[in-house]
Amino acid sequence: MPAALTSTTTSRRQFLTLLGISAAAVSCGTATANGGGSGKQIKTLKYQGAVGAVTLPELALDLGYLDDVKLEWVGNTISGPQDIQSAATGQTHFGSAFNGAVIKLAAGNAPIKAVISSYGSDQHSYAGYFVLEDSPIRSARDLIGKKVGMNTLGAHYQALLDTYLSRNGLSKADAAKVEALVIPPVNTEQALRARQIEVGVLTGILRDKAVASGGIRPLFTDVELLGPFSAGTYIMTERFIKQNPDTVRTFVTGVAKAIEWSRTTPREEAVARMTEIVKKRGRNEDTTALQYWRSFGIAETGGRIPDAEFQLWLDWLGERGEIKQGQFKPSDLYTNEFNGYGKG
Repeated sequence: MPAALTSTTTSRRQFLTLLGISAAAVSCGTATANGGGSGKQIKTLKYQGAVGAVTLPELALDLGYLDDVKLEWVGNTISGPQDIQSAATGQTHFGSAFNGAVIKLAAGNAPIKAVISSYGSDQHSYAGYFVLEDSPIRSARDLIGKKVGMNTLGAHYQALLDTYLSRNGLSKADAAKVEALVIPPVNTEQALRARQIEVGVLTGILRDKAVASGGIRPLFTDVELLGPFSAGTYIMTERFIKQNPDTVRTFVTGVAKAIEWSRTTPREEAVARMTEIVKKRGRNEDTTALQYWRSFGIAETGGRIPDAEFQLWLDWLGERGEIKQGQFKPSDLYTNEFNGYGKG
């Protein structure tokens, strides 16, 4: 097996280990980015970004929506679970991940709350599960014994794969025979065309370029499976929220305004604005991917979080035995209290 392909078992073990580290760090009080209890609220929030991309908080800052709150970039991440683990352990003040990963981290005793949606899937921004044009794979049952490449396990793309298999009648035993593998997104198309995998998850510029090159077709997409939905959220620790309520309110409401700005602004203007943001920060980044940007995919106005966005994944994780059935109610995991968008 090529080195780029990592087994489901290994990655799940690593993820659970990181969960344990995160929970231990939080419970021991070793987090460094949380408020210090001095009564003075933190106004500069540490965070991780993404190479060549603009996150919603970065956009909100540039648009002037964060008022007296500033952002301090501490590095980049390509993993949602890693990003929220960094926030849980105090290395950063907020992080974004798939809602299923947020549930897992909470189940590991990390005292966190989701405060606003961070990304989703719609007709413009979606994940496609692609096969070669001449592939015999036409249905969920055809995936038995096949390899599916994705950016990380135990998160959005594996959850959607499991949901697709379940909704198309595969038993748990048969679904277990479909092998999910970790492949860096930039290598997914190559691995698919080289027949190292039978299915590859492609999004954004990587999806559009691969489709333009021809020879592949979607087996299914996440938005076809579930309709438009918000898939991930920004989380903060409960301690930070309690000690810095005004900062949290400013941050969340500013991000909500940025979400709505991105909906109502002509695409060319939005792309130009984000391209300028990347150039101004001076990190020697390629802005090509931004030219393919279409939306953040968030379903709800102002990024408000409905119960359904967590209940879907609570059910999924409960069925997999990764959390106890009924361990959480959706409202245990998120709050819209600090989202002032549309409140007057």
